[in-house]
Amino acid sequence: MAHWKELTQDLEGLLRLRTFPIAYKRLENASDLESIRKVRRLDRYATFCQVPGLVRTRGWTIGITLEDSLNDRCTRIHGLAEPTDKSKEDESAMLSTTWFKNPEEAMIQQNESPRIPKGGAIVLAPLASEKFDPDVILIYANPAQIMMLLCGLQKMKFEYFKFGFIGEGACADSLAQCYVSGQPSVGIPCFGERRFGEVLDDEIVIGLPPDRLEIAIEGLRQLSAVGMRYPIPIHGAECDPLPSLARAYGG
Repeated sequence: MAHWKELTQDLEGLLRLRTFPIAYKRLENASDLESIRKVRRLDRYATFCQVPGLVRTRGWTIGITLEDSLNDRCTRIHGLAEPTDKSKEDESAMLSTTWFKNPEEAMIQQNESPRIPKGGAIVLAPLASEKFDPDVILIYANPAQIMMLLCGLQKMKFEYFKFGFIGEGACADSLAQCYVSGQPSVGIPCFGERRFGEVLDDEIVIGLPPDRLEIAIEGLRQLSAVGMRYPIPIHGAECDPLPSLARAYGG
């Protein structure tokens, strides 16, 4: 197991994160939850978007299987149940009363949505708790912090990052998309995440492959050494930018 606690401390020191980075793992069998320490189970009906909120602010470890009272739509995004033609039609009809013009438009979203492959359980915990090696690391932060994290990755090796927006059900953009693609994926949290998951107006989220975290941290260190660090000091829109540019880029 990697040194997730140490890496979390490094990341929090470099970016001054407000909440804990999250470790997310898909388990093949529901019984695999038994090997993880101090797993809480849902004792009420819940949406998935509430779960990261509990993990990143309370420090809980939460395991979920199909036996738990998780919203049906959430079970199909996170691999606890398979989507069917009937479930897609039902969801499209429901979503057409709010987010989409008609069921046909909603069905396009259903067919485009990234989804976690079918498994027996999922589990989320603070990354620093080192309870398991994650499949995806979720980091909620403000746009400047996420920008610096991505720039840390680009400092070590340039990539042109591309991200999507599925709309309502945006955990598919960050978590599920990262899982299926193996690439960093930034998401704009949806209405549900903000209403039920305690995501603040100024927060966005990134799903990060675990093997990219140490790379991003090293890139952030190197950027900090040349004065590119968080928080970003404000020079001002009415000031001459040349002194600041000269310090950063050398003349």
